[in-house]
Amino acid sequence: MIRETISKIEAKLQGANTLTEESRAELFQLLGDLKREIAGIDEEKARTIAGQTEHLTAQATADSRNPELLKHSLEELSASVAGFEQSHPGLVEVVNRICTTLANIGI
Repeated sequence: MIRETISKIEAKLQGANTLTEESRAELFQLLGDLKREIAGIDEEKARTIAGQTEHLTAQATADSRNPELLKHSLEELSASVAGFEQSHPGLVEVVNRICTTLANIGI
């Protein structure tokens, strides 16, 4: 799942005419770093966080929200992410660098 997503991102970068060669090279380098970092990832934890995010998003965008349930879901997601950050600091660093790079080029 994660590797497929990275492959799709690489394909989009390859065909993106709006990027400078410098930005494209930097993003490809960061994706290479990301591939190395995900080699040791616990995919079950990643799926759990993705599922919690999806659940929280559904609750936050529901027509009738339950504030207590929303708060509880947010706390669970925050705890999961904090644990993930502790167990995978390099991965978190690379993802943050990707986000910063994208923000710096206006994406």
